[in-house]
Amino acid sequence: MSKKTDRQPNIPPPLADIETASDDYATRFAGPSGQWLLWVQEQGTRHVLACTKNVHTILDVGGGHAQLTHVYLEKDHEVMVVGSAPTPGTRLEKALQHPNCSYIAADLLQLPFPHKHFHLVSSFRLLTHCKEWERLVEQLCKVSRTYVLLDYPTSQSINAIAPALFDAKKKVEKNTRYWRSFRHKEVDQVFYKQGFARVATYKQFFLPMALHRLLRCKRLSQLMERVARLCGLTRWLGSPVIALYQRKTKDD
Repeated sequence: MSKKTDRQPNIPPPLADIETASDDYATRFAGPSGQWLLWVQEQGTRHVLACTKNVHTILDVGGGHAQLTHVYLEKDHEVMVVGSAPTPGTRLEKALQHPNCSYIAADLLQLPFPHKHFHLVSSFRLLTHCKEWERLVEQLCKVSRTYVLLDYPTSQSINAIAPALFDAKKKVEKNTRYWRSFRHKEVDQVFYKQGFARVATYKQFFLPMALHRLLRCKRLSQLMERVARLCGLTRWLGSPVIALYQRKTKDD
């Protein structure tokens, strides 16, 4: 699993996964508030992964940010990270020291793996930044034997006002770039065409992540999100969404 490929990536520039794997992007999660944001994502991922079974191999598409690699490696899963960059980058250095983790460079919109090759295919921080997102979903489903796990921001949340606040968001995050929100139904429909159905969902935050970054107060953010979750607001209007899809037909 350690071999490399010289395929040229086909994600519209700037290459989405290269950006999210950069040290500059990681600054969004610096400090106590940023680490708490990642912790919520991690807990949500663990919650959804509990719905899977018989997973031994994982392909993490665009996972050079290494935000969840350690979670996948905890149960001795064999994890391959595929990215557009010819080398994995610094974010993955620690994970690649694990004997079950490897990296390969490839075109993320034309994955060089056989049909149904991995038990689970994961993709975080990518769908929202990929203009050819339907093609990306097609590729994720093609190489998955059973599950596809991914995240996306939804417009069925406070993110509905995000376009109007883009300039403010850019001032807060400094490195904001192209992104889009999705309706749950449109994502489900694309997966349905590929023979997959949603089996689990976890909504991470009621309030926009940019607001939590602006506040820079972990305790206040935790309190507000705890109240929102207890009141059912997060279940109703939470975003980003972590979604698990399962192939509807049994493995060949």
